[in-house]
Amino acid sequence: MPPQLSVPPFAVLPLIRRLALALVGGVFAIAALPAVHAEPVAAAAAAVEAGAAGIAIDAASAAGIEASAGRGIAPASGEGFRPQVDSWGGSESPQAVGGVGLSLPASAIGGAGGVLATSADVAPPDLWERIRRGFNVPDLSSPLVESRERWYADRPDQVKRMAERASRYLFHIVDEIERRGMPTEIALLPFIESAFNPQALSPAAASGIWQFIPGTGKTFGLRQNLFRDERRDVLESTRAALDYLTKLHDMFGDWHLALAAYNWGEGAVQRAIDKNQRKGLPTDYASLDMPTETRNYVPRLQAVKNIVANPGEFRIDLPRIDNERYFATVPCTRDIDVASAARLAGMTVEEFHALNPSFNRPVILAATQPQIVLPVDRVEAFQRALEAADATLASYTTAVVGRRERVETIAARYGIESSDLRALNNIPRGMLVRAGATLIVPRNGDTANAAVSDAAMAQAGNAFEPEPTPSRRVLLAARNGETVSEFARRSGVSVASVREWNKLGSSERLSAGQRLAVYVEQAGREAVKVASTVASAGLASVSGAKAVAAKTVEKTAVVHRDANHVRASAPVPLRRR
Repeated sequence: MPPQLSVPPFAVLPLIRRLALALVGGVFAIAALPAVHAEPVAAAAAAVEAGAAGIAIDAASAAGIEASAGRGIAPASGEGFRPQVDSWGGSESPQAVGGVGLSLPASAIGGAGGVLATSADVAPPDLWERIRRGFNVPDLSSPLVESRERWYADRPDQVKRMAERASRYLFHIVDEIERRGMPTEIALLPFIESAFNPQALSPAAASGIWQFIPGTGKTFGLRQNLFRDERRDVLESTRAALDYLTKLHDMFGDWHLALAAYNWGEGAVQRAIDKNQRKGLPTDYASLDMPTETRNYVPRLQAVKNIVANPGEFRIDLPRIDNERYFATVPCTRDIDVASAARLAGMTVEEFHALNPSFNRPVILAATQPQIVLPVDRVEAFQRALEAADATLASYTTAVVGRRERVETIAARYGIESSDLRALNNIPRGMLVRAGATLIVPRNGDTANAAVSDAAMAQAGNAFEPEPTPSRRVLLAARNGETVSEFARRSGVSVASVREWNKLGSSERLSAGQRLAVYVEQAGREAVKVASTVASAGLASVSGAKAVAAKTVEKTAVVHRDANHVRASAPVPLRRR
């Protein structure tokens, strides 16, 4: 049984005043409660009246209000009523009311999430305020924080653009963070990772708003294939990022160290901790020896947190973000072009890509089991239009290349320009398509209405290899007393290549005037390019092409190619055979 508590008479008036204000401010929340809650609320009022008369109160009995279900609210700061947040794993410890001696267990308090609804505790209409209420990472104060605050304060337009991009995704992120009981500072991390740009790609190949590198993305279940890169998928990458951050916090027991490990890697942070422990030094974030980027990482997040907490202090006007869901997901059950999906949803392709940045190709294939993300107010219209569409909605399908082929050959087979085929499949110039590669191609003939199979998706992948460079056979004359090694060095090729091309044995000496074959690279239909480091004139001839009149070829940078190296060398004169 909870302890019997008495309320001193001098505390009654402030108590009644505070409770009255709370009840007035939260009248709409109380009105929305089921009828079964009316009696417990009346019981609470009766308990207060009993306290005014100096009667000992059994707090649990007098205020036996059944907690209603719902999401908890972050603890308020300052004096007065401090609600316990059930989604953060709060205990049933008594909550102080009005700073006086009356205590009520959290389970006995009504309202959303087991909290008595007041004007301060009702879910705020503005998402920024919701984020502020969930701050729970210890503040960091340092010159680095102040430097980053000034940096952002000097760029209000940039901060506004980042916040506008974030408006599409923040509600979902905050929802997931609160569901896991994590501090809402984590929701601000994409500001410093990617400026909330889902297409962001770092020099280290980190991608998406949470900036996963390929290997870490795979570790946390983010698929990366020909058609989708879930590192850019807002829902999947958020799940993976929160999984990773939870793991790091469990590992280090400290959010500053967990954030440092998210940037630097858990192994690197652990080694820095071990190093300080061996030296008898502190092992907190500020005491570790870290790279400059990691040293600035948490201060940057702290600067963003400070700006969100008090934007007016930094003369920054944060755009309003309503505390309501921005998007919903729709399963994709048929192949559809990105352009067609955007049209059915009444969106531009750019708007569609902002919510669906994970799709790598202009077609969405049902075999990949994708979820299409749309604004909540567009979902019903999209579903109706999709059901009513009779025509094929996909202009592209997949094709598996049976043998190694040139892009131009494949393009001609499907009636598409080679440049368009390269763009569809990200094929660099000078590359052949290997056997077994899966390409996106236009639908035609038998493939016009055929859906891509699950089996084809499971094996889909691209494979390219450099296209061999055409070369010409050139005959060069050996000098008097020249060795194979000297000839190879003078010609800019390897000794092994000279021996292979000319079927030479182990003999090192060459006869004066002996003709030796050298293979040199050419560019398309240009004239034969012959190169050598020889300083003086010599004899050379060309086979397999029109003979070139005896003259010096004025080329200052000519390339020799063999199995070992490519190098530029000086011009050499040519003479008719």
